Amino acid sequence: MHLVAIGGSDAGISTALRARELDPSVDVTVVVADSYPNFSICGIPYYFSREVNPWQSLAHRTHADLEATGMQLRLDTLATGIDVAGQQLTVRDANGQESTIAYDELMVGTGASPSTAGIEAGGLGPDDGVHVLHSMGDTFALERYLDEHQPATAIIVGAGYVGLEMAEALTVRGLHVTQLQRGPEVLSTLDPELGALVHDELTRHGVDVVTGTRVQQITRTAAGLTVTGQQNGTEFARTADLVLVVVGVRPNTSLLTEAGASTGAGGAVVVDEQMRTGLPHVWAAGDGVVTHHRLLGITYLPLGTTSHKQGRVAGENAIGGDARFAGSLGTQVVKVFDLVAARTGLRDHEAITAGHTPLSGTAIADDHKAYYPGAKPLSIRITGDTGTGLLLGAQLVGARGAEIAKRVDTYATALHHGMTVDAMSDLDLSYTPPLGSPWDAVQVATQAWSRQLRAAVSV
Repeated sequence: MHLVAIGGSDAGISTALRARELDPSVDVTVVVADSYPNFSICGIPYYFSREVNPWQSLAHRTHADLEATGMQLRLDTLATGIDVAGQQLTVRDANGQESTIAYDELMVGTGASPSTAGIEAGGLGPDDGVHVLHSMGDTFALERYLDEHQPATAIIVGAGYVGLEMAEALTVRGLHVTQLQRGPEVLSTLDPELGALVHDELTRHGVDVVTGTRVQQITRTAAGLTVTGQQNGTEFARTADLVLVVVGVRPNTSLLTEAGASTGAGGAVVVDEQMRTGLPHVWAAGDGVVTHHRLLGITYLPLGTTSHKQGRVAGENAIGGDARFAGSLGTQVVKVFDLVAARTGLRDHEAITAGHTPLSGTAIADDHKAYYPGAKPLSIRITGDTGTGLLLGAQLVGARGAEIAKRVDTYATALHHGMTVDAMSDLDLSYTPPLGSPWDAVQVATQAWSRQLRAAVSV
C-alpha cells in the first residue's frame, strides 16, 4: 500500500507518523513544497527574540529523524494536480520538472496562506521592507532585512497571536513598534475588557498600540514605509522602516477544489469527522479544511493543535482505521512580555449563535495563597448557559508563571466532557500555598459566576 501525504507541516507529518506507527509495512511518501519539513511555525517569533537559536532548533524532528521512521520525503516538490480516477498525483520539482506519483490513498495537508486583507502594497515586498510571516522562507527574508537594513521602527498590522508575539520580539530586538488593530481592542479572541489588559502590557513595554484602524495601503515615501487607512472613520497615516502584515490566513484549497472537493465555512474544504473529502481515496486535514467544533458545529478555526489531531486521524483511517476527530474547543494561549492570555470555548456572541442563553462574568483571584510571597491576580471570565448551567467558555489573563495554561486546560477538559459551572467546584484540584489555594482560582471564578446567576434570577 502506498500512502502519499501532501504537506510537511503538522497535518502531513502527523498523517505519515501515525500510518507508519500502526503499520510499518505501509509505504509512505510526504510531498513537501519547501526544504523545511516538520518545522514549528509557532516558534518563529521566539527565533526573532533570540530565545530560540539557531533556526534549525525550530525543527520538531530532523530530516534524518523523519526518514528513520520509514517515510520518504520529497522536498522542494509542489503538488499541482490530482487525478482522482487514476489515483495519480502530479508534482513539480525545484527545476520545474513535472512527474506523477501513484497512490493508493492520498492525504492533502496544504494548509493556509497569509492573508493581506485587501491591503494595497503597490508591488512592495520583502526586499522593500514589507513582510508577512508564515513560513521559514518568510522568516529568512525578515531576518535578512533586519540584518541588512537595521530598521529602527516597525509597524505591525494585526494584533492577534502572531502579531503580539512579534511585537514583543521586535521590541526585544531594539525596534520601536507601532501595532495597528482593526477591532476595538487587541487580541480579539478575548472580550475587550480582558484584551485591554494585554493592551496595557504592550504599552508598558513601549509598544504604540492603535486600535479601530482599517489599513488600506502601504506606500514608499521619503520618510520610509507609510501605512494609510481609516481610524474610527477618519484618515490616518503612520510611517516606519519596516512593515509586518499578520492579519490571519486563508485556506489553500485549489488543489482539492480543482479535483472536485467542496468548500464550506471560511472557504475551507469540507471534510467529515474521519477527514474524508468525499473524493475516493482522498483525505484532508489541517488549516485547509473546516473545523468540527464541539460547541459550534462546523466552522473554520485553524490551529496547530487541531492540525496535529486531524492528521493523526487521517493517517489512521487512510490505512483502514476508524478514528474520528473529537472536535476543537478553540483552546489557545499566548505570552505577551510578562503577561499570559488564554481562552477556550465560547464567548457571548458565539454562544448565542450556538443556541444558548449565555451569561458572562469576570472574577479576580490570586494564583496562590496571598500570604505566600509573590501572589499575582488572575482575571478570569466565565461564560455559562443561564438555563442549563453548562460551562460554555473561559478567558484568562494573568502574569507569566501563574499557571494560566494549566488553568485554561482545566476549563477545556471540563468543556470537553460537558460539565456544568457548578460542577467545577467538585473537581479535586491540587493545592499547596506556593502554587494554589484550597479553592483554586479556576473554582473561585466559577463560584463567582454561580452567584452572579443567582443574583440575576432573583432580580
